[in-house]
Amino acid sequence: MANLGIFVTSPKNMAHVMGVTKAAKAKGATVKVFFTWKGTLLAKDPQFPELCKIADEVAICADSYKKMGYDPENDIPPGLTAKEMSTQAKHGYLIDDCEKYMTL
Repeated sequence: MANLGIFVTSPKNMAHVMGVTKAAKAKGATVKVFFTWKGTLLAKDPQFPELCKIADEVAICADSYKKMGYDPENDIPPGLTAKEMSTQAKHGYLIDDCEKYMTL
């Protein structure tokens, strides 16, 4: 199955992010998720750590996270490391690396 990239920009879509990720993984896909702008607010959702376990790769735009009022160096969401507090360059890599791509 193809690699799937999910670009998350809305704080209203965690149920969809989880559902698509679970369905794609059940079909054998590799799933990579990148959160940016207001989508970074989902890092505080109770389901976020579970998403980090299910998806093959999860990253957050550190600049967007900071603009939402969080400290990307001292408030790293559960399930992530400092390495996953990333830049839009990581988003570019995700687009290039994934065969299928969607925005939520």
